[in-house]
Amino acid sequence: MRQIAIYGKGGIGKSTTTQNLTAGLVEHGKKVMVVGCDPKADSTRLLLGGLAQKTVLDTLREEGEDVSLDHIVKEGFGGTRCVESGGPEPGVGCAGRGIITSINMLENQGAYTDDLDFVFYDVLGDVVCGGFAMPIREGKAQEIYIVASGEMMALYAANNISKGIKKYARSGGVRLGGIICNSRNVDREIPLLRAFAKELNTQLLYFVPRDNIVQHAEINKQTVIQYKPTSAQAQEYRNLAEAIINNTSLTVPTPMTQERLEEILQEFGLMESANEYQI
Repeated sequence: MRQIAIYGKGGIGKSTTTQNLTAGLVEHGKKVMVVGCDPKADSTRLLLGGLAQKTVLDTLREEGEDVSLDHIVKEGFGGTRCVESGGPEPGVGCAGRGIITSINMLENQGAYTDDLDFVFYDVLGDVVCGGFAMPIREGKAQEIYIVASGEMMALYAANNISKGIKKYARSGGVRLGGIICNSRNVDREIPLLRAFAKELNTQLLYFVPRDNIVQHAEINKQTVIQYKPTSAQAQEYRNLAEAIINNTSLTVPTPMTQERLEEILQEFGLMESANEYQI
């Protein structure tokens, strides 16, 4: 069983990428569990056809500690097991607690069965402290993939996430599997991401092109593979799944200093573009 955490800047498309990737893995005959680690509880929505799944924390609040797996694990597309950690009541407590509680409960209830090929943790934004770092800190996830784009803030976030991975690489054994580019159609995006990945001692694992069919599928509460299985974008997610299956390049990242990161951004014109909009 491979346990994988997906990180990246907030709004970069982690949940969309993870769910479409999961659909591709299912088509490759893989058994997958997705654990949503975001209080918004939207990490499994497409796999469940839009069903608003009750979160682990909500279930515990309403039903007490005596909760069985069928209360918190729902079956989604292709037999995918779907879990949403959830978060505290607004303004109360730490949202990272939901991740810790969920993973501990899944372990205690025997959710990590031998027939699982992959477990994905879809983690909130680029937060790598507290409960949100648990998949890294305690070695729950052996592989990390960072969803990024050719935009400046996405790369800042990816570099910060790499610092967290490096910190826990020795104690938890976690490794970086690569960068997944969720394209924003910015100038020189592929060469920029390749140069960025090389600097981090990793790889640009896959480039997912931008296509409005992704948004259309989301409106219809489906992954692209479900919505338009013969589309070019559906094939891209199948290819991404294959890239994950075959990936053996797992490294300890070498995060950049702020100065070096800005040098790379300047080489590809991003700092100049940002300066144009400064007042």
